[in-house]
Amino acid sequence: MTTTQAAPVTVAVARRADPARTDEMVAWMRAGTALAESFPGFLGAGFVQSAPGSPEWHVMYRFADAETLRRWEESPQRTWWLSSAQGIVEHTRVERRTGIEGWFDPPVDHVVETFVADDAASAGPVAPPRWKQAVTIWLAFFPLSLTATLLTARFIAGVPLAVRTLLMTLCLTPLMTYLVLPWITRALQWWLHGQPAPWRR
Repeated sequence: MTTTQAAPVTVAVARRADPARTDEMVAWMRAGTALAESFPGFLGAGFVQSAPGSPEWHVMYRFADAETLRRWEESPQRTWWLSSAQGIVEHTRVERRTGIEGWFDPPVDHVVETFVADDAASAGPVAPPRWKQAVTIWLAFFPLSLTATLLTARFIAGVPLAVRTLLMTLCLTPLMTYLVLPWITRALQWWLHGQPAPWRR
């Protein structure tokens, strides 16, 4: 019987806080990490400030799968923790990522603190090697790009090259982001993380 390995989920949250309250912000984020550490599936967390004295903060936390993440996010502990920052912290953006990650991360200029769960640290790096990420993206992009090139050459060959390229990228970018890349990442999860192939289990 084959089983499907659940993919770790990383949540990236952009927050703003008055630079004069940096010490309170750091203490508040440390408290949240301490609460999250007690939940099963917690793999680690970290936060960075865009630059010294900046009001922009980027917070990331990682759980083993969507279910363990849901338990943390719906917990009364997290609800209390978030409410304790009213008047101090403004939440501006939240992103969830599985599989290949890091392409849209903000630059890390000023790392404040990183926390890794003990079991996650002993398990080694979670992210796949860069060359495997590149191969996976190529496997998704090549057939999609080839198909789009053939279709545009056949149906809108007379359109200027810049316009054809614009139309192709407008179509391919959402397809890659929301459909093809998530699908191929799930399909190759075993290879990306060095696990046995599903048909050998």
